[in-house]
Amino acid sequence: MIGFIVRRLVWAFLLAAVITLFTFIIFFVIPTDTRSTLSGRGENDPTLAGQFHLRDKPVTTQYANFLDHLVEHGDLGRSIRSGVPVRDTIIRALPVTASLVIGGVVTWFLLAFPIGILSALRPRSLVDKGLMMLVLIGASAHPIWLGLVLSYLLGYKLHVFPLTGYCNFFGKATFCGGPTQWTYHMLLPWFTFACLLAALYARMIRASMLEAMDSDNVRTAKAKGAGTWQVVHHHVLRNAMLSVVSMVGMDLGLAFGGALFIEIVFGLPGMGKLLVRGLAGGDLPVIMGVVLVVSFAVAIANLLVDVLYTWIDPRVRAVGVDEGSGAVAAPKLGRLPAPAQVKESTT
Repeated sequence: MIGFIVRRLVWAFLLAAVITLFTFIIFFVIPTDTRSTLSGRGENDPTLAGQFHLRDKPVTTQYANFLDHLVEHGDLGRSIRSGVPVRDTIIRALPVTASLVIGGVVTWFLLAFPIGILSALRPRSLVDKGLMMLVLIGASAHPIWLGLVLSYLLGYKLHVFPLTGYCNFFGKATFCGGPTQWTYHMLLPWFTFACLLAALYARMIRASMLEAMDSDNVRTAKAKGAGTWQVVHHHVLRNAMLSVVSMVGMDLGLAFGGALFIEIVFGLPGMGKLLVRGLAGGDLPVIMGVVLVVSFAVAIANLLVDVLYTWIDPRVRAVGVDEGSGAVAAPKLGRLPAPAQVKESTT
């Protein structure tokens, strides 16, 4: 177990190094007119001019300087539009996106598991067909369309939820601050964020549970008189979780992409909105900083998913995990021993 975690930590460290290298190279080769982008500001500001490589230096030297500032000081440069350090801008936006993604992931599991379990326990029934119809609608709805519809109906028409805005969780419990207002303003974004992935995972949970319920150990447990929920809890659900946990690691990047649309619809000042402003203004330090932070977050989340997979499936501790896929690797089989020679007894 410890050896597996150490291997995954080393892999995550190497992945982070590769992310920084490729991100720097991609943004370095983008053809941009830096001087016109700086609009006269960089000509007199050596800090901004230096970070945009206006000096004649080799790419390797520039990457070494970038990596040195990033590792030692957490310095991501300065915005060419506002001149504000990118690190400070990301620190303000990151809690908003983290609140949206973490709360959205919890909401999508709270929706996906009951739907998937009920559908698997009543296959081909009216309940199953009705739930699968809701799943199909949720999988077909685009986050922007769904967010606008929910905001219009529940916010503008019924005044149940606020239309836009974000309240600080750690702020004072006034008009917009504290845990209550934070939750109240995030409920619609969480639900909108969770709908697409909850629909996909509900179908996955249903299929995994139906396959697990057809196994020999489940039939044996039922033959011994175990109840339905006892069988589901002890035998079916744990096996169904394996495929779900494997997919979570791969879908986290998709989740961050969906967060961009949600932040735009509900006016959340998070990383997605920051990225859109950077793209619209050609602010390369901001774009590069957002890409790096989100990539690091996905890498760390995948590391946690691998550790969780190891805890759920004890076989992984014995035979390991196939690198990069999260699938259980088959144990290595050696050469079978030769059959023992049986001496015939003489009578």
